Amino acid sequence: MNQEILKRLDPAIESTLLGNSKDPDCNVGAAVSVLYKGKEIFSNEYGEADKEKGIPMKRDAIFRCYSMTKPITSVAVMSLVEKGKLALSDAVSTYIPGFKDQRVYTKEGLVPVKTEVTIQHLLDMTAGVVYPDESYEVGKIMQRMIDEYYRKIFEEDIQASTYDLANLIGKQPLEFQPGEGWRYGFCADVLGAVIEVVTGKSYGKYLKETIFEPLGMVDTDFYVPEEKQGRLMQNYQYMPETQTLEPCTWQHLGLSYMHLKKPAFESGGAGLVSTIDDYSKFVKMMLGKGTYQGVRILGEKTIRWMTQNHLNEKQLSWYDWDSLKGYGYGNLMRVMIHEELAESLGTNGEYGWDGWLGCYMFIDPKEELSVIYVIQKCGGNGYRDIQVIRDIVYSALET
Repeated sequence: MNQEILKRLDPAIESTLLGNSKDPDCNVGAAVSVLYKGKEIFSNEYGEADKEKGIPMKRDAIFRCYSMTKPITSVAVMSLVEKGKLALSDAVSTYIPGFKDQRVYTKEGLVPVKTEVTIQHLLDMTAGVVYPDESYEVGKIMQRMIDEYYRKIFEEDIQASTYDLANLIGKQPLEFQPGEGWRYGFCADVLGAVIEVVTGKSYGKYLKETIFEPLGMVDTDFYVPEEKQGRLMQNYQYMPETQTLEPCTWQHLGLSYMHLKKPAFESGGAGLVSTIDDYSKFVKMMLGKGTYQGVRILGEKTIRWMTQNHLNEKQLSWYDWDSLKGYGYGNLMRVMIHEELAESLGTNGEYGWDGWLGCYMFIDPKEELSVIYVIQKCGGNGYRDIQVIRDIVYSALET
């Protein structure tokens, strides 16, 4: 790996921190870690973790994972499959009664499902379960459900548990018949509730016992305890009227405010916080085919199966994000299947996911390579910044 080329990451990342802002003081924090053949070969921190308090970005800064939670949820599900406690063909209604007698939204009205949503549908986002989204009708319905959830939190001080919210999600109309399309949605959150039912434990406790404690992930949880809150990165949003980055003051996807207290809803799709060091242990376990420092989390065959494309041609036709050109999807992660169609350097079989605040992770088993990139800005800075980071790292490979 060419270290001189990797040094290009520093100016590239520093130039992305402002995003659209014109304020030179908006040097909000970022961090990057490059892992190669089991070792970290490059890392750095940039800017400030909290610019209002003047706290510089440090390696132990705690960041909100948002959807980088999903790969961890995928591993948790597969651990129960390996134990024989869960089958991928199981109907979700077996565990979450809100998924019984579901309906699909059509132009002609609601129609019954032809087949029940299964665990595999949830893992592959082919269930028809959606996220709140005002751009289409089923998303609007889910938005109204979440708005009512927020109202109860703020006006009545009532919070739905992981299990309760999964039942509410199941009662909303599906966008399509299970298995007949692909749509990003609350699937991983439902899986967290399924795990609670199967294990009789809270989702957070199961993750700690099964993944976090065995791997030594001491700062990964669904909230930040008081003694660690000084390390929590500030979350910023771009304000177009002033062209500045300001602290974010609103919630997203039903998560507890700023992750400062233990939530009733432990979101398997977006709820975890972590650090570069903690998340790199998870990544090293994946690169190690299920094993890290002698600790086995999953079997090699399981890792190989869950990190391949699971979508058929019809489902792939729904999978149309610009950032996913050349990729398929399976087990809550993108996986590159046509490197010639991708708009950044990569390798077929490379997989990973990202998060709403701009965090990004990829794992390339063929090259034994991974990158973890952390930033905390609503919506991130766009895919171009990720392309630049990927292209620099891949161009540093030497045969």
